[in-house]
Amino acid sequence: MGYHPIETANNGLYFEYLVDIGVNQGKRVLMGFENLHDFPLNAPHGPHFRPIDEGWINPSGPRAGVHNSNFGQGWVHWSRPFQQWNKTKKTVKEYLAHIKNLLLNI
Repeated sequence: MGYHPIETANNGLYFEYLVDIGVNQGKRVLMGFENLHDFPLNAPHGPHFRPIDEGWINPSGPRAGVHNSNFGQGWVHWSRPFQQWNKTKKTVKEYLAHIKNLLLNI
C-alpha cells in the first residue's frame, strides 16, 4: 500500500501517514499498531498516533478513549476496537478504512 513500516520491540509497527480526511486533514502523523501476533484473525485494538505536524487534534471529553501509549513519549493511543472486524475480509485495507472513519468522526 506504499507505506514503509518500522517494527517495534513490542510486536508492533508504525509508519508515517498523511491524513486525508477530517479535522486533521493535511497533517502528517506517525501511526502505529501493536499486538499483531494474531492479525488478521483479530484486528489491532486501536491506533497509536504521534503527530509530526503542529495542530493535531485528538478526540476529547470523558468518553474520548484517548490514553497514554506504550510506544513512548509523544504518542497517544485511541481505544477504538474495530467492532465489525469479523464481518469484513480482514485485510489491511479494511482496517485502514476503519482508521479513516475514526479520523473523520472526531
